[in-house]
Amino acid sequence: MKLEKLYEKLRSIHGSVGKWWPGTPEEIMVTAILTQNTNWKNVERAMKNIEKTLGKNDILRKLSSLSTERIAHLIKPAGFFNIKAERLKTLLEFLKEYNFNLELLREMPLENLRELLLKIKGIGKETADAILLYALEKPIFVVDSYTKRLLLRIFNIELKDYDEIQKLFMSYYPPDVFLYQELHGLIVEHAKRFCSKKPKCGECPLNKECFYSQMNGLS
Repeated sequence: MKLEKLYEKLRSIHGSVGKWWPGTPEEIMVTAILTQNTNWKNVERAMKNIEKTLGKNDILRKLSSLSTERIAHLIKPAGFFNIKAERLKTLLEFLKEYNFNLELLREMPLENLRELLLKIKGIGKETADAILLYALEKPIFVVDSYTKRLLLRIFNIELKDYDEIQKLFMSYYPPDVFLYQELHGLIVEHAKRFCSKKPKCGECPLNKECFYSQMNGLS
């Protein structure tokens, strides 16, 4: 199977997952930080704490008015809460410069905005690109551990550099926000369901087209 066929293959298996990352743009800004080094259930628990305390509207502005310690208390279920509270506070200070108006950020060129996000302490490439793609709807592909795993197992492509992997996908797929959102979501869904750390090759619909499965006689 060729890389440019991955999207349609995964979509035929899992159906349309749409935007995939749940929540409003404001919520996604927050969950992009909270999801670092934890599972989504813990993120949801932390977000419920935030919504219970602050409501669902204007959460960025409301969170920015809280102390780092108060934020840490609210997001405790997400783990590493002191570090994440500091990172969230720093992101909120950045957003405050734009009066929490996400439309102002959307109007900025992608490269410039990405550079600004990457200067924020605690925001790496994956988090920055998740914010850009899902919250601000900029056409940039998000790379995570699941992407690397599928690349290696299905295609026997071993790349460790984030930018190299991103460039590879963006060379095969046109700059389309919905496509990038859904493709990233489909990769995550497939990795969780079939291509986990201990792969379930016998159950995987791609096993006859997968390098790892073929090489190990698992199809």
